[in-house]
Amino acid sequence: MNWPRGCRAKAEYPLKDKTTFKIGGCAQFFSEPEDLTELKFLLGAAKKNKLPVFVLGAGSNLLISDKGVKGLVIKLNSAYFKKVALKGSCLEAGSGVTLSQLIKFAQTKSLAGLEFLAGIPGTLGGALAMNAGCWESAIGDLVKEVGVMDYSGRIKILGSKEIKFSYRKSSLEKYIILSALLGLKKSSRRQIQKNISKYLMFRRKAQDLSQPNAGCIFRNPPQRYAGKLIDLCGLKGRRSGGAFVSERHANFILNLSKASAKDVLGLMRIIKKKVKDKFKITLQPEIKIWA
Repeated sequence: MNWPRGCRAKAEYPLKDKTTFKIGGCAQFFSEPEDLTELKFLLGAAKKNKLPVFVLGAGSNLLISDKGVKGLVIKLNSAYFKKVALKGSCLEAGSGVTLSQLIKFAQTKSLAGLEFLAGIPGTLGGALAMNAGCWESAIGDLVKEVGVMDYSGRIKILGSKEIKFSYRKSSLEKYIILSALLGLKKSSRRQIQKNISKYLMFRRKAQDLSQPNAGCIFRNPPQRYAGKLIDLCGLKGRRSGGAFVSERHANFILNLSKASAKDVLGLMRIIKKKVKDKFKITLQPEIKIWA
């Protein structure tokens, strides 16, 4: 395929190392646009050639098929999409900035509110799309406005009232997220560091970060915890190929030894069936699956 001048896209680009799971095949085409102009050109070319478009953040909540992805995978990884600026008690940040970078920047400006996201290996864009959160907090609660581009290249600024946030979902998923304005509150750097350390400790105690993984595999059902349900089904330690249900946190599937997407999906099917049979509850995936 011939891409327009100014657009750079690589064919058959391996994706597994772009995810925390370290699983998956190649993208038919892959590009990291420098700015909005190149992003628009890429979207136009993809539309003209009837290529589906996928946006890749940090790949921390994603399982990619062993066969890879047919279409164009875009990663907003240039400096243009990683800008962070102070606006009063708000931060304006590009969607490509990592959560850890955002938290550190906020701390240098004595702004609190993001600490509950400490330890999540994602980007701001990915966190907004899925309304990332934990311990009764979610990033959607901090949003003042979000800059987005639709898949025709049109840019919009959405106010918080125009965005629907719910548990691990948002109405932003239908757009390419460009930036966000987040409302924070003044605090001391010392107190912010205490909060960060507290959340990192909670995460280390509760989660299994010993091997490549994609975080929690299933969403928590209403008033229940998916990990507890999976544990009560006796599935800790269950293995399929190189994929393994964590013995520390049953809602984590670990890539122990060159696991394939097929291995992970096989375990997910077993887990769903066992939980459905025992508790009459149908678990829903929290991770994104690109097939």
